[in-house]
Amino acid sequence: MQRLGSLHGICRWYIYATHGLLCEIMFTATWDFFTTFSWKLIGVSSIWAFFIYGTAIFIIEKMSLYLQTRCHLLCRCLIYTLWTYLWEFSTGFILKSLDACPWDYSHFPGHIMGLITMEYAVPWFFGCMIAEQVVIKHTLNLQLSQKGNHKKHKGI
Repeated sequence: MQRLGSLHGICRWYIYATHGLLCEIMFTATWDFFTTFSWKLIGVSSIWAFFIYGTAIFIIEKMSLYLQTRCHLLCRCLIYTLWTYLWEFSTGFILKSLDACPWDYSHFPGHIMGLITMEYAVPWFFGCMIAEQVVIKHTLNLQLSQKGNHKKHKGI
């Protein structure tokens, strides 16, 4: 149940989408640095990532609220990681059928149809933990200002 003044679902989805897109750009820039040793730190993503991350984290938010009192953090993060793989595979499969999939993991030995790779299991696990413990937790605590409830601050 949404509290009075808390952010609407669309606003939370936007925060999650922006967070995911930014993390992907930072991850690819870091990956590029360690493979090319270039200090340019070029990170890449796709406009599709905005929708994919926003929706994925929004669903993790719902799972988190349900699972919070039902299972331990490590178990929840395992569930989120499995969800992430399912979501990445599904969205990748749809995009690939439209010749629009921006990622291809075919060069990894643990890939499935080039759409997901087992090599990313640990980063996904910790990314899901950060999503629940930091991003979702703090986003759910954000509130919109209520008109008329602002206290006037006097200048120094």
